[in-house]
Amino acid sequence: MANPLVEQVEKAYLKKESIPEFSVGDTVDVATRIIEGDKERVQIFSGTVIMKKGRGINETFTVRRIVNNEGVERIFPLHSPFIAKVTVRRGGETRRAKLFYLRNRVGKATRLVEKRKEKRDEPAASAAATSANEARELAASAAS
Repeated sequence: MANPLVEQVEKAYLKKESIPEFSVGDTVDVATRIIEGDKERVQIFSGTVIMKKGRGINETFTVRRIVNNEGVERIFPLHSPFIAKVTVRRGGETRRAKLFYLRNRVGKATRLVEKRKEKRDEPAASAAATSANEARELAASAAS
């Protein structure tokens, strides 16, 4: 439980723009601002979120990807001014909060099952199924 006074002070430093809702297992693109001399550019790091921790200004997430057959993990502070944008590419279905077991996997074994985003309308779906069953029964009785 955080101190309400600390939360009130931290509120001024939290990101104002909306951060997309993502969870552990999602594949994300993290656009980071990189300053080289007097120039600034945006570099994208894409991979799977294997961990989220902390709260408030201390909230961080870890993204893992494979580069040249070598696993690379980066830890990003969520409210950092160097994080330009976080884009969720696909959702991954997981049953754990930390996916450290992915470190031991190689190739296609690192893929997670994609999260289903479709929401079925139960009354309409059941009504359509009932009418389809009635149509089959009518066709069967007419055929005999």
